[in-house]
Amino acid sequence: MAKGSEVSAKSMTTSTVAPDWSNYTDEEILKFRFKDLKLSIAGTEVEERVKQLYAEMEAKGLSFRPQIFLGDEWFSPEGMNAISIPFYLAHSRLKSLEKNLMLDVEGGNAEWFMRLLRHEAGHCFDHCYRFSKRKKWHQVFGSPNEEYQPDTYRPQPYSKSYVKHLDNWYAQAHPDEDFAETFAVWLDPNRDWKKEYGRWPVALGKLEYMQSLAQESVKLKDHSEKGRLPSSVKNLTTTLDKYYQKRRREQADEYPDFYDSDLRKIFNGDESLSKREFSAGRFMNRNRKAIVTSVAWATSERKFTIDKLVRRLVERCTQLELRLGKSETQTTMEVASFLTGLVMNYLFTGKFKRKV
Repeated sequence: MAKGSEVSAKSMTTSTVAPDWSNYTDEEILKFRFKDLKLSIAGTEVEERVKQLYAEMEAKGLSFRPQIFLGDEWFSPEGMNAISIPFYLAHSRLKSLEKNLMLDVEGGNAEWFMRLLRHEAGHCFDHCYRFSKRKKWHQVFGSPNEEYQPDTYRPQPYSKSYVKHLDNWYAQAHPDEDFAETFAVWLDPNRDWKKEYGRWPVALGKLEYMQSLAQESVKLKDHSEKGRLPSSVKNLTTTLDKYYQKRRREQADEYPDFYDSDLRKIFNGDESLSKREFSAGRFMNRNRKAIVTSVAWATSERKFTIDKLVRRLVERCTQLELRLGKSETQTTMEVASFLTGLVMNYLFTGKFKRKV
């Protein structure tokens, strides 16, 4: 079994052995420290997709190749020509654990994985050649010194000044993300960006600028930083249990109130109705999965975030002893619409509020 979790353009091992924890329960796996999982990229889907990235870069005439390693999340370390791939993507059992605990697996299918990988490669492109220090870069994308608030930025959904790649109009989060998103669209062999953005002059200008940087980069020296890879799983001594506890705390928002008046409008059944048969809390629990899926599809927000909100609403419905007063179909539609409004406001402001 390969000892390292990194892979570079120059070398990739070709085989791996499934760890003996692959059939353990979630509770048993959570007791492991990251470094003791002995994860490797070799022989996994991750390795094949890294090869795909390198092939796409070669087809575009790019000479740099990001170093890929297994870390605790998707990111490119500041200033480094390296990309961290979440550890759980290296093994199907860990993908299952991630799904069970967080409800979603970010990058869990080939298309999603490649979109994220191209985006992170865009950050590496800048790390290698420091384009963001140029005056022209600032004129095209804005200042990289702008305040960075990727979780609370206010996107303009209909703007034609940005490419569309990752969900939630992520190019609008910050100039650095705009650059990475533009690079990802430019790199994607399945997108004809000249045609796709032909009537979006500002976004097209960014893509054309990216094309010129790519051509120039062949003659440039790589200035990316070297050194120890941060959060590499081969060095992490924390347990998976502590890691997931921390993630769940970070992603669980503090909901200021639960809109009793709105809930009473949706669940307006008379108090004389059977609590067991018409309980709003029981109804929400029965339909929780369908509601979460519907709202996630409508908003592109993480299922975990939505599920946490639904659970709190269930609790409040139970406390208020609310009852169904309409058909289940009508009530499901009203609940989904209500939650979609709350979540969309969360995307714009970082807070769940009744009104934008």
